[in-house]
Amino acid sequence: MPGDRVELSVVAPMFNEQENVRSTVEAIRETLRDFPAAWEFVMVNDGSTDNTLAVAQEVAQTDERVRVVSYGQNAGRGKALRTGIAAARGEFIVTTDFDLSYEPGHILRLYAALRENPDLDAVLGSAYMPGGQAIGVPWFRLLVSKVGNRILARAMGGKFHTITCVLRGYRRRAIDALELQSDGKEIHLEILSKLVALGFKVKEIPATLRSRKKGKSKFRFRKTSGTHLLFSVMERPMMLFGLFGAALLVAGFGLGLFLLAKWRQGLVDPLHPFNPERPLMTVLVVLLLVGVQVLMFGFLAIQMVDLRRQLYLVQKQNRERMRGTTELKIESCKMQIEN
Repeated sequence: MPGDRVELSVVAPMFNEQENVRSTVEAIRETLRDFPAAWEFVMVNDGSTDNTLAVAQEVAQTDERVRVVSYGQNAGRGKALRTGIAAARGEFIVTTDFDLSYEPGHILRLYAALRENPDLDAVLGSAYMPGGQAIGVPWFRLLVSKVGNRILARAMGGKFHTITCVLRGYRRRAIDALELQSDGKEIHLEILSKLVALGFKVKEIPATLRSRKKGKSKFRFRKTSGTHLLFSVMERPMMLFGLFGAALLVAGFGLGLFLLAKWRQGLVDPLHPFNPERPLMTVLVVLLLVGVQVLMFGFLAIQMVDLRRQLYLVQKQNRERMRGTTELKIESCKMQIEN
């Protein structure tokens, strides 16, 4: 197995999942039992504090297709996914929740979508698009997720329904082109943003999300919502600066029309408009000036977004050159060994 070509790698981060390890591995095995090519299941231990690592290593010893990657301190889902993707050997990589909130049958659907369309680079599983559904998920968490994904989707240009889902499939050439840095759940936003910025083709397919059966949910509302809102501003700065600046300008023009009407009625002295009894003129000037400045910040932020996308392209080119150099060295070593 270690020397064979791996067609499909399934990567799942785990943190304190000792109750789910055996059932998850068995479900993955059963799902991929008739898979026609080599596959592997990469479990990434994100610094679990229970017996997750010991149980995972025990299970992995019984099947060479099951691998465990681990590090000592809990760092977050982003670090776990980056570690798992780097360790994966497959031409196609599917990431999923370890508790299988999305049933393992979705793995084959994501793989099939990539395999059947050579031009497709990534596939997202979406519970919020037509045909998808969420079953048994607590109403508050579902509401927060739907509202958050609606905002994030607007920031991404309205192309997708679900931005934060871990259930995804990637073609190796696409995911290897990205310079990933996030350690937390914002990893999903970073990956999708960079894929779109670099012109990779991304598609959504319907998926069914179910509530966790075992273990404790890792969802944290305050931390997750904060990072997602920050991403929205960074991805589409005019969503904040444009709306806020436009609101100030509209308020300023409205106040100006109000003062003009009062002046026409003879209620405002045009020679002394700034006296303490008439502070609205000062407010008018402040609204107009601040509104223009906020809009200018928005335009500057748009330029920064464009520069960031150009940086992604440079990073992609550098990674491709490094990968090409590494492959040449490997081929050279093989030739020397054969000779």
